[in-house]
Amino acid sequence: MTSDPRTDRAEIAARLALSLGRLNRSIRATSELTPGQVSALSTIVRGGPIRPGDLARAERVAAPTITRLLADLESKALVVRSADPDDGRSFFVSSTPAGADAILRARTERAERVLTLFDELSAEQIASIAGALDALEFAAEVTPKS
Repeated sequence: MTSDPRTDRAEIAARLALSLGRLNRSIRATSELTPGQVSALSTIVRGGPIRPGDLARAERVAAPTITRLLADLESKALVVRSADPDDGRSFFVSSTPAGADAILRARTERAERVLTLFDELSAEQIASIAGALDALEFAAEVTPKS
């Protein structure tokens, strides 16, 4: 007996991964920031002052990657460092107003690109996407098991 491709979890996962990858490439902002920089800066803007180690965990990347990202963001005056009053060896990273503006621009650009893609979809297809958003948002926040 063969499984229904509409309900087979592995098939759904493969199709979703492919679709998300293609969508992400097609809506990627053409800003001066890389996707990794946008993601890290967005986390900083949303979360307020954050330690680099906590940022690395939130972004699911290694410490050296966050170190490079923060150096790049700091050189563009999008983030600033402040001393950790409880640990002299550590520091916090916060967004500057320019960093918050850069994230707002990147989000706006991405949303505009998605709206353009919606022009090719039917009302039913858009309703299907809307119906899946809660599950997709939940899945995006779940930490994968190692």
